[in-house]
Amino acid sequence: MSVVTPVAATLRRITAEDNAAIASVIRQVSAEYGLTADKGYTVADPNLDELFEVYSQPGAAYWVVERNGLIVGGGGVAPLSCSESGICELQKMYFLPTARGQGLAKKLALMALEHAREQGFQQCYLETTAFLTEAIRLYEHLGFARIAEPLGCTGHVDCEVRMLKPL
Repeated sequence: MSVVTPVAATLRRITAEDNAAIASVIRQVSAEYGLTADKGYTVADPNLDELFEVYSQPGAAYWVVERNGLIVGGGGVAPLSCSESGICELQKMYFLPTARGQGLAKKLALMALEHAREQGFQQCYLETTAFLTEAIRLYEHLGFARIAEPLGCTGHVDCEVRMLKPL
């Protein structure tokens, strides 16, 4: 009997060649959870197919999770638009089912938070929706606390769960 060992995942910074693959992951996961463009979720972002360029801006970074040459997830951090300069936002954390439950989201989020600290941010904000319970549990475990009012101008009007963490 042969034993199949799982191939380890690699977390690395996004490249321009990753744009189509990570956009596809985001669209697949959004469809899985019913996060439609008409409700103002990430799939409606006009720059979804250009994440390398978006996260090449000062203070921003995006990482992809690669396994067997395929992108299976990703997430990033960027300055929070329309807000005080000391606040960043944890953004676009999406993982295919094959990449969930292995600690990859936690590892990526910790990398993003460390990057944010190194960039001089004092707080990290995020928005999500209540039925993404696994994500909310992770964010709470990482020290994010729910806040009532939205910060910045993210455009994600249906993300009713807002969280903030001191860095």
